[in-house]
Order: sequence, then C-alpha cells, then structure tokens
Amino acid sequence: MSHCSSPLLTRPIVDALLAARDAGAGEWIGSLDLGISNASTPLEMDAWQWRGQHYPYPLKLKDRTIYYWDGEEFAPVSRFAGSLIKLVPTEWGAPTFEIDGIKMLPTSKESPFEDARRKVALIEPRGKVVLDTCGGLGYFAACCLEAGVAHIQSLEKNADVLWLRTLNPWSPNPDGLASGGRLQLNHADVSLAITQIADASVDALLHDPPRFGIAGELYSQVFYDQLARVLRRGGRLFHYTGSPNKLISGRDVPNEVAKRLEKAGFKAQLALDGVLATRR
Repeated sequence: MSHCSSPLLTRPIVDALLAARDAGAGEWIGSLDLGISNASTPLEMDAWQWRGQHYPYPLKLKDRTIYYWDGEEFAPVSRFAGSLIKLVPTEWGAPTFEIDGIKMLPTSKESPFEDARRKVALIEPRGKVVLDTCGGLGYFAACCLEAGVAHIQSLEKNADVLWLRTLNPWSPNPDGLASGGRLQLNHADVSLAITQIADASVDALLHDPPRFGIAGELYSQVFYDQLARVLRRGGRLFHYTGSPNKLISGRDVPNEVAKRLEKAGFKAQLALDGVLATRR
C-alpha cells in the first residue's frame, strides 16, 4: 500500500485556520502532517491551499479525531469492520491508534514514537536483520531504520491497521527513500507466518502483541519456541507486555512471559514495560 498525500486535520488545526482567516491574515503557518513539518498555508474566505490544491474549511469536527481528504470531503481516519479502528492525535505529534476505544500505544508521558525508540535501542538493531512480529503503525520499524538496521521484516495481521499506516506520516513507507529497500511489510498473521521463517535467520526480534485477552496465542509456549527457533544464539528480543494491574487481572503477565521465554531457551529480564531476552 502506497502512502496517501493528504493534509491531515484535527479540530484545533481547523479552529486555528478559521481564526487566522477571520483576523484577515492571508496565510497560516503550522503543520498539516501531524507535526512532521511546518509550512505556510495561503488562506481565502471560502478555501485554503495545500501543495497547490484548494480545500474547503470543514465544519463540526470531532475531538480526538484525525481527518483526511477522501477526494470529496474531510473524513475521519477510521474504519469499522467488526471493530472500530481509529487513528488518534496526541500532544506529541505522532498519533496513536485505538481499537474499540482501547488505546494501542502508550502516550501519557511521552510520544509513542519516542517510546518505540527507547525499546528498539534495547535490541541494538544497527547492521542486523530484525523481525517485527506485530507491526502496528510501524514505529518500531521506523526507529530500526533510523538506527541503521540492515533489513527489517514487519508483519501486521489487521488490514485496517495497514490502511491507517498509509495515512500516517509517522509510519515508514516501505517504498520511500528513507527505507532504502530495507523494510519489508507483509499483511500476515505472525502466529502462522513464523513457521515459514528459517532457523537462526534473524539477528533480533521485536514483539509488540495485542493484550493477552485478545491474542493469547502470541503469548503461548508454542509461539515462544518458534521465536527461539528463528533467532540466532546471542540475539535479543524485546517483548512488550504493558503493566496490567495484577489486583484486577489476577495475573502477573510480565513474569509469566519471562518464565515461558526462559523455558524456550532465552535468558529473560524485565525491562521498561516488557521483557528483554537473549537467546542462549
């Protein structure tokens, strides 16, 4: 899927455009790509310009929603196919996404992109072949590219999440210059696709699965045995678990994960909001 070139709007951005127009300004300076860049936007009474194209001022935008130009109007970056999947703005620029109102990336203390950068640093991706098991918006992949990865294969099961990526300028474009042919993005279920990956063919792993209640198979001993099989000896794995409330859930997921990884052939320790493991 190629990336879409559309201005991205939120309610505060449209309010700023309208305020500048009503104040008699001939332009507004700001970002229409979620903070990636700032540019001058020429303003007219009934339209504004972006990259040579005229757009109307949209009305009645919702909070916590990102809008894109679908060719006829500004539509929410969301889809419903059994679950509502939605790109959600953050104060940091880089958006998160939600599935049925459940936030998929941490954003309370820092940008989800910065969060991904800290986690990726744990596996030291420079010059390595990396497997990104649950690609999501691609922030792990983007940080690996930034850090000099040799090659990264990213798998994502949900087609609607892949669609979100085409509209999110923070998501890496496999065909873009920054990727340089190093990013391979596949629409695939890693629990099945991993059986086709050769033994010891991966230098490092990033595993950011949905929560246990949604994708228990990605926390299973069978799956961890497969991760151990494809990872070379000495290779590192970062496994995101989050910090589920033990008093509510009755489970200690991070330590359960660490124990299963140890059984699969890893040396594991808790790190950040997950588990860092090394293949023995």
